[in-house]
Order: sequence, then structure tokens, then C-alpha cells
Amino acid sequence: MTTRVLVPSGVLGLGFDREALARGVRLRPDIICIDGGSTDSGPFSLGAGVSKYSRAATKAEWRDLMKARAEGGVPLVIGTAGTCGADATVDWMYEITCELAAELGQSLKIARVYSSQPKERILKALAEGRIRPLTPAPEISADLIGSLSNIVALAGAEQIQAALETGADIVIAGRTTDTATICALPLARGEHPGGAWHGAKIAECGALCSTNPTSGVIMVDFDKDGFTVEPLADNAACTPHSVSAHMLYENSDPYQLYEPGGYLDVRGSRYTALDERRVWVEGSRWVEGQYTVKLEGARVAGYQTTIMAILRNERYVREARAWVDRLTGFLTGEIRSRMGLEPGAYDLQFRLIGVDGALGAMENRKGDPVEIGVLGIVTAETQAIASEIGKLINPFVLHYPLTDNEELPTFAFPYSPAQSDRGALYEFALNHVLELDDPMSAFRIDVTEI
Repeated sequence: MTTRVLVPSGVLGLGFDREALARGVRLRPDIICIDGGSTDSGPFSLGAGVSKYSRAATKAEWRDLMKARAEGGVPLVIGTAGTCGADATVDWMYEITCELAAELGQSLKIARVYSSQPKERILKALAEGRIRPLTPAPEISADLIGSLSNIVALAGAEQIQAALETGADIVIAGRTTDTATICALPLARGEHPGGAWHGAKIAECGALCSTNPTSGVIMVDFDKDGFTVEPLADNAACTPHSVSAHMLYENSDPYQLYEPGGYLDVRGSRYTALDERRVWVEGSRWVEGQYTVKLEGARVAGYQTTIMAILRNERYVREARAWVDRLTGFLTGEIRSRMGLEPGAYDLQFRLIGVDGALGAMENRKGDPVEIGVLGIVTAETQAIASEIGKLINPFVLHYPLTDNEELPTFAFPYSPAQSDRGALYEFALNHVLELDDPMSAFRIDVTEI
């Protein structure tokens, strides 16, 4: 007796092989699980409570998965719905699901797992000493908590199990660990706990554990001793190397993975190729510990305006760094004299795209670019201040000379107006764990029949 989990892709919104998905449904899985997001793209989604991914792409792929669920007659689960898993994005995903149910003529029971944390709950836990920092973490205080626009706790297997126990056809979960949706059913069925958590870690990003990482769909069979993993696209295979290597992915320790209620230890794991496509893994251990859930929070760190110019004159391309340094010094004086702002009240950066735009001073490759994009980034306390600085520096970014004794140059703006308001800039401000006596005490489940 095994528990078979079909994973269509590493995340909803990036696409998957439809033929491989159909093949997976024909193999009669017990559940279909997919991730909806992560913190990979930075703090904006959590701070603003919106999805990074296109609604159209999300709806198109979710349509295929809802049809696959109906054909297979099994539950469909998504974790970290809407990229960040805040309550607002769970509701966003629920709205899409309701639209599709009407279009497809499906009657469904839907369980929503909410992971957002009221500030009052976090303040109370802080006062009770139930919040501990991870490394690195900012110092936590009542003021910091009060400044956060969204706080989420990462659900584990227990919260997904509770949602499945409602008899839901579809589970839309808020922020969860990457592994929680996949291991929940195998654990509930009594499969090997080390194998369940390890197999979930290997499967979390779909075919990334295979020789063709972009092919998407994989199947994992969990049993009483371990798990077997197989990619379902024709041009993909799992090998002991590709499977074992995935413990390195997004994990500071390739032998241990911490989850709510304990950690996975793979130091004794053995990887065996069953054939050219499948790998069986045994020997993984689950070590129980105190039940904690990770907290994530984001807040507004300022507001931004950007401006872009393009240098093509050979001399300015060659001397771009010197030009930017001279321009920055000049603009600091202009902003001080015209707006009364000292550098500590705002931040102005110029990135030289084509020279060192990504790595800055750490760039170690040299070349002779034909042109350079000069990206100015203004960050200030309010959008009004950032916008005003953007307008103030506009003519100088277009015309400022490299030396005093030369004619004014003219560079190129790729669009008009050259400056663009980006809105709020968010930053992560929590990297802590919350101790729970009851795994469900920080989460709630709503069940709806449509």
C-alpha cells in the first residue's frame, strides 16, 4: 500500500506539460499538490498582499488542474496561494476557483486555510516569550510589529491534514512550508515519516529534481520505508544524483531540513535507481521537536522613483563610473540647496547596466560595452519627496557634462517622462519562529460548498 502524490509543477503560474499531467492522472494519484509561491521574489507580494503571478496564467493553469482533479476524483491542494499566502491572496485564489467552478459546471467543497497573523496575537506571544529569532533576524519589538503591513505563519502538515479531514475537494492554503502540502496525506496514512518529509522536499519544485528541470510534472509514491520519485515527461529522468542534489536547493544544510514540529535528517539516506527513470530513497529520519511555525512579515521601507538614461558617446561610455560619481556629488548639492534635504533623508543610487548593474563593486568581468544604461533609483520617506527628487535630477541626468570645460552633452531617455514612480518599497522585517502548544491555534479553516 502506497500513497501516490502528483505534483504538476514547482509553482502555479510557470506552466507545465499537459500531456505529462494527463499521464499522471491516468496513474491514479491519491492527491494533486502544487505550490503557489514563496519569498524568492522579495518582500513586495507579502507587503502589498498581492500575487506576483498573472491572474490569467494562474486561472488557465488552475483550470487544467481542476479538470484533472475532477477526472481523478481526488483532492487538489495549493499551498502559499497567491505567491505570499496572505489572507487576501487566499481569497483571490478562492475567487478564481469559484469562477472556474461555474465555467466548468463543477460542484465543490472548498477548504481555505488562513495563515495571516493578527498583530495582537504576535504581541501577546512576544510578551509571553514564545517568539524566538532565527539567523539573521532584526530585533523584534512592539513598534516593529505595529509597522508590519502583513504577517503570516508557515503552516505545516497538521494544518493541511485538518483541511483534508473536512472532505474538501480543493484546499486553498495560505502560507505553508514548501513540503507541507505534499507530505500531509502520506503522514496521515501512516507512511514512513522520514520518507514523507524527504519525498516532499524532493518533489516541492516539480521536475527540478530530474534531468529536465523545466518539464514540470512528477509523481511520488510514499511507502512504509521511503519514497519513489519519477518524472512524467518523456524527456526527463530522475537519477540518484539529481534527486540527492535537491537537498541543496534553498537549504543551508544539505542534511537537515527544519519543519514545524521537528526536522528531517538525511545523513543515512540511500538513493537507488530502480530503472532509467525512477529513484527509490530509504533511510531518511524524522526527528520530533518542539512545535514551532516560522513567521514572515513585511513593512513599507520607503517610496521609490526611478529614472533611466542611455549613454552611447564613446567617451562617456568609457568614463561612465567617473561621470556618475561626479553627477552624484553635484546632485547631492542641488537637492540640499533646492529641497533642504540632507543625504540621510533620502537615498540616491545609480546602477550602470552593462558595466556593474548587478554586482556593483564586486563585478570582476571587464569588457567594452557599446552603450550603458544608467538607472537612477531614488528612495524617500514619501512618494511625493521621491517624485520631486526624480523631477529635480531629470535635466542633469540628460545633460550633465563629464568636466566643467566642455559643451553640454545630450544622452537618450528611452521613454517620456524619464522618471517613473514605483510606489511603496517593502522590506522583510521578521525572521522568527512562534512556539505553539496547539498547531491549529495560529490558523483557521473556512469550508464552503459551491
